[in-house]
Amino acid sequence: MRADDASAGARAGQRSNPGTHAVPVAVSGIGFITPLGRTVEAFDDALFEGRSAVRSEALTLEGTDPMLLAVASCDFNSANVRSTSRLPLDRGTAMALTVAQEAVAQAAFATGALDPDRLGVFWGSGIGGCASFDATAAMLYGEHRRLRPTTVLTVMPNAAVAEIALHFGARGSAIGYACACASSAVAIGEAMRAIRGGWLDVAIVGGHEAMLTPGLMTSWHAMRVLAPPQNAAAAACRPFSGDRSGFALGEGAAALVLESESHARTRGATVSASLVGYATNCDGSHITNPSPDGQARAMRAALRDAGLGAGQIGHINAHGTATSAGDAAEAASIQAVFGRTVPVSATKAIHGHLMGGGGAVELIAALRCLERGALAPTANLVAPDAAFDLDFVIGSAREAGDLRYVLSNSFAFGGTNAVLIAARTL
Repeated sequence: MRADDASAGARAGQRSNPGTHAVPVAVSGIGFITPLGRTVEAFDDALFEGRSAVRSEALTLEGTDPMLLAVASCDFNSANVRSTSRLPLDRGTAMALTVAQEAVAQAAFATGALDPDRLGVFWGSGIGGCASFDATAAMLYGEHRRLRPTTVLTVMPNAAVAEIALHFGARGSAIGYACACASSAVAIGEAMRAIRGGWLDVAIVGGHEAMLTPGLMTSWHAMRVLAPPQNAAAAACRPFSGDRSGFALGEGAAALVLESESHARTRGATVSASLVGYATNCDGSHITNPSPDGQARAMRAALRDAGLGAGQIGHINAHGTATSAGDAAEAASIQAVFGRTVPVSATKAIHGHLMGGGGAVELIAALRCLERGALAPTANLVAPDAAFDLDFVIGSAREAGDLRYVLSNSFAFGGTNAVLIAARTL
């Protein structure tokens, strides 16, 4: 697709969506817990150095041979987190509540400045209370013990949404999204639409996943999509490489505070970036085999939503799972929309595949590229697949002082595609 084609599409999108097209939504706060660390400094160091947090872990279950897996875990003690509900928290929910608190603290709202009726929570997670569900199954079937009366409230998919809304007294929309690997990207995009549409002034958005549990790890291992860590676990995940062999499971959470520009301006918020484009669609063709056409349609729709031409995007944070089919489909879709004109990176090689939380963490990675004026390298990518005619950022970070717009892809099992476009605030 040529840049002028995208511009024509943008004009068509503008006619079809009057009043909300290309309206920026301010990002005024972020918080995250990732295998790369919990501070911006630690995150940036690993991101721009391409330093992987993936390590090998042996998993032994009764009656089975030991499995050696490549995983990326977080240094986080969920037992220390207390909720307003006073209910026990799943590890993932504890992460979600913690990063939401950090994002709101960074947004620095004055006391009483948040109208609860105009505050929403939009959150994504592919599965939800994984650790609690595993523990529940062990109690019931292994130990034959009675379950806690709070079990349902701990494992339900919207537990994080409920805890965040209760903590901040949010009375606007509070919605959980479960779209596999696109969950948090969809949550962020739908919050953006709600703010653009005038339904909300502020939204706490993001996602989490904490599935480094025996049940989930063995389930993914059975699918044969995990990278074997036999040699060097840190190099196990190699997105877009000719010798790629799958991804490493990760865990983590990320939150952002989104505001209408007028709301942020009125309160004097510090805003360094805005969301300007979003689109989601479905391949509608296969539950696990991704469609390049569906992904390309999503990217073109996000460009139309942002009112941008393809040539205006300065960087793409690819979904980049390092699977044979996934990378091939994404490379084909990027090439169809952008040709070889836009530098491409994939960060799952360093923080692992965070599933439902991946879209939020990877959007933050893209925002860090905007802030730093630099493009993160794709770790472990030495020899790209010869079939992929793209400009991959390889080896070391690339300077990009004039970087204005970045695009982040999230493509999921079930065929859900979600694309976000962010802009540097000048």
